[in-house]
Amino acid sequence: MGLKNIVIKHVLKHREVVMLKKILLIFAVLFCFVSMSVAADLAPIQLPAPDMKGGKPLMQCLKDRKTDRSFSPKKLPVEVLSNLLWAAAGVNRPDSGKRTAPSAKNWQEIDVYVAMEEGLYLYNAKAHTLDPVLKADLRKATIHALQPSRSAIAAAPLQLIYVVDYSRMTIGTSDENKLLYSGADSAFISQNVYLYCASEGLVTGVRAFVDKDALAKKMTLRDKQHVVLVQAVGYPQ
Repeated sequence: MGLKNIVIKHVLKHREVVMLKKILLIFAVLFCFVSMSVAADLAPIQLPAPDMKGGKPLMQCLKDRKTDRSFSPKKLPVEVLSNLLWAAAGVNRPDSGKRTAPSAKNWQEIDVYVAMEEGLYLYNAKAHTLDPVLKADLRKATIHALQPSRSAIAAAPLQLIYVVDYSRMTIGTSDENKLLYSGADSAFISQNVYLYCASEGLVTGVRAFVDKDALAKKMTLRDKQHVVLVQAVGYPQ
């Protein structure tokens, strides 16, 4: 092969690489634009300040705590939603930003996503707001096809999705400990929800039997994010 042909081949290959990079960049920009457009269709929800004076005594809540699988479709008022999310994982020590639920090494690696009819939101504990994620009703996506009582669970107006973000964990944490810590920290949040529901006459039920990969895809989670648990909340049927 002559020098001229080698040069031509090199130039053509370089152009192909440049073109491929441009195409990938265009797709990345379009993906970000579509994602932002979808979220932009939802407005952030500023939650009212939580009411910390009400509720039943703790021992009564422990006595009444239970798992339910039947729910009324009645929506939760924003005041109840505010109290519920603060109880789940809200900031109870503003000076340090620490939460109502503990987390290993204070990583705060568990995010609480809120799936409602209006769309998917992310609970922002620091601002006590619901930040829009997707304008899509993902409640049914939280229910496995083989889940017993799935139609009754699907009626719940609210599905809390507990998602771990492994990027917040210390580098070098073993995969075994990542699973251990994220499972325990999600369970602490879930128990807070159980106790609040027992206090306020709501019903709830936590589940691990979920198609987590399919749900994560619909939620457009990042590679370091993984669904841990899902918890339905609502009024008794």
